[in-house]
Amino acid sequence: MWKILIIDDDFQVLDGMKKSIPWEALEAEWVGEAMDGLEGLEKIRETAPDIVITDIYMPVMNGLEMIERLRAEQFPGEVVILSGYSDFQYARQALRLQVSDYLSKPVTMEELGTVLGRVIQELEAKELRKLEQEEIRRRLMMYEPFVQKEWLKSVVTGTLDCDLSGESIAIAEQSRYTERNHLVMGLELMSTDRISNLTLTDWSLFRFALANIIRELLAEDWPDSDFIELHSHHAAVVFHIDPSMPADEALLQIQAIAKRISECIHQYLKLLVRIGLGGVKTSWRDISDSTEEAFLDLLQQTIVLEHGDRPIVSAEKSFSIRPIKFYQELAEAIAYSKEEATERIIDDYVLQLERMRDQGTVTPAYLQYLCRELWTILAYSLYSTGVVLDDLFPGMSLAQELASVQSTEDLRRWLQDKIRVIATSRGWSENSKHKEAVDFMIQYAHDRFAEEINLEDLSKELYLSRNYLNQIFKKATGETFTNYVIRVRMEKAKALLNEGKYMIYEIAEKVGYKTVPYFSSVFKKYYGMNPSELGRK
Repeated sequence: MWKILIIDDDFQVLDGMKKSIPWEALEAEWVGEAMDGLEGLEKIRETAPDIVITDIYMPVMNGLEMIERLRAEQFPGEVVILSGYSDFQYARQALRLQVSDYLSKPVTMEELGTVLGRVIQELEAKELRKLEQEEIRRRLMMYEPFVQKEWLKSVVTGTLDCDLSGESIAIAEQSRYTERNHLVMGLELMSTDRISNLTLTDWSLFRFALANIIRELLAEDWPDSDFIELHSHHAAVVFHIDPSMPADEALLQIQAIAKRISECIHQYLKLLVRIGLGGVKTSWRDISDSTEEAFLDLLQQTIVLEHGDRPIVSAEKSFSIRPIKFYQELAEAIAYSKEEATERIIDDYVLQLERMRDQGTVTPAYLQYLCRELWTILAYSLYSTGVVLDDLFPGMSLAQELASVQSTEDLRRWLQDKIRVIATSRGWSENSKHKEAVDFMIQYAHDRFAEEINLEDLSKELYLSRNYLNQIFKKATGETFTNYVIRVRMEKAKALLNEGKYMIYEIAEKVGYKTVPYFSSVFKKYYGMNPSELGRK
């Protein structure tokens, strides 16, 4: 209800307006009156009205002086002047004080009702803008950690798609990136029998436990750092280093941390991780270079273990290949069903490899290693959407297939064959898991429309990403989940209005809206009329 306070030194005017203003039609209420400006000022401070109707000429303090005081105190409400004086000087001063309207006595109640109706519409619009801004701020605060995490992941993997200025890292603590040196530690979770047949839930729990251990150790040993989960079995840590610290001292400390991380993960989770370190970079824009160096270090460790000292890719040429960037782009395209993007990413990467072929820097051994990595990444990316890769290729021997990959063209053909099978298996109508997820979301909306509903909570329940949930829901129903929830709420609100048992504010609460103005605005956008108008039909 909109609160209205009336100030006039004529008792008959006060009494007449109290009786004649269409309070119910305006969804407004009388909250008080005063007979001079000073008393009016005290009443306004006491009752905080939305609208003040005031005369100008009054004893003790006139209306214009009172309005000046209110503006100095940043009174947020609207002011309507109702005066027996129509002098231009007063009107100009009222305009300067930003009053909503200036009416000359005598005024008809129809005219006053029209003015109040317009002022209330302006208040509703102002309230809606305020609510929307608050909602935007709330969502920004909610999603800031997510946005920061995704920004950092793109910096670490080199997938940041534009040359951002220093202002772009306002979401993070700028000094950590602009006033520090940086070194990346790459971590690779080794494939063992213990994790080869995990369910999606168990795999997620393992990754959660792994991340917790690493974050706890970093908090103790190097708080000025960031842990980033990458594609599938890879993760990274960015160490922010004080420029005054000697590079060899920093490296020794980080190597000790790497050893401790490896030992703790084996002790508590019985998992094996391999760790590589990149070089120190003085600019945050070069963090992805340190990442590629860290995973090249990992690759060289693999070479020593599996192939002796025989190189399978030239270290000095590795930045032309940049596999970590490729892995990340491919993982995201697969996870979000972007078939065309997947093909483009593969073609672009194979083209890079072909350019290196004549230099002898890309060997069959490296291509086979790359295939093994890609198989793991594909498996995890699909697993996160409810698809098991091995089920799509029953009876396949990965080792035999990899032995036949001797050239970049073999790699392209092998990878495209796999993507083709994956793409044809992931249609909505063919994936019962998608149908189950959508059915669950529909039921969830109908059961909890009176509560705060968001896709973040649903994604935790279904172990699917928020974006992916919205994508499959829209494909199945033709509308976004947010719009579906609004539709459920509006249909329920309409049914309650037709019952005629509840006040509008009660209905707003029953269908999940905390304020009547916002509920009324959404209702009008949906049905083309206010709830009160529908209720009168």
